[in-house]
Amino acid sequence: MGSLTGSPWIYAAVAMSVLLDVFLPILPSGVLVITAATAAAGSATGAVPHAVPDMLVLTLCAATASVLGDLVAYRLAWRGGERLDRAIARSRRLTRAQERLGVALSRGGGVLVVIARFAPAGRSVVSLGAGAAHRRVREFLPWSILAGLSWAGYSVALGYFGGQWLGATWLATGVSFAALLVAGVGAAYLMRRPVVEGTGTRA
Repeated sequence: MGSLTGSPWIYAAVAMSVLLDVFLPILPSGVLVITAATAAAGSATGAVPHAVPDMLVLTLCAATASVLGDLVAYRLAWRGGERLDRAIARSRRLTRAQERLGVALSRGGGVLVVIARFAPAGRSVVSLGAGAAHRRVREFLPWSILAGLSWAGYSVALGYFGGQWLGATWLATGVSFAALLVAGVGAAYLMRRPVVEGTGTRA
């Protein structure tokens, strides 16, 4: 992993992992982003001698790939046809997300999109739900951008500050990833809470 984080190829690896994990949530995109940021912290302290990713470029790379992945899933669901509609109708999770997202976006708020980016598979559920429900791209895209930037910034910050405090070690990566998982658990809980009719807020 050290040779990868010390190479410009780390940007391509992060971009591909983040782009594709909307379809394959098992991909370790969060681990990869945190590992690269931890290595960047090690370089800043002199613990890692080789060149490592620039923090800003890493954040923008992860955020851009996140938004592109969202849009690909959104467009595929939009054009999915009857077969995909039937698959979504059979999934209670996708159906509930579709309904909640419709309520949130119709009231001028898409915080659910941001929250879902941190929840396990939440990004997939919301992006596919928005496309299948034929939500307008101008309703979905700004929130997807905010979600991508929030997730990328949070992940990079975890890796960087973890590396600053604990050194460029696997321990720092593990602690930072645990913090990302905690955020994911909290986001999943918020996604499950019902929307209060007439307010757009959650009970």
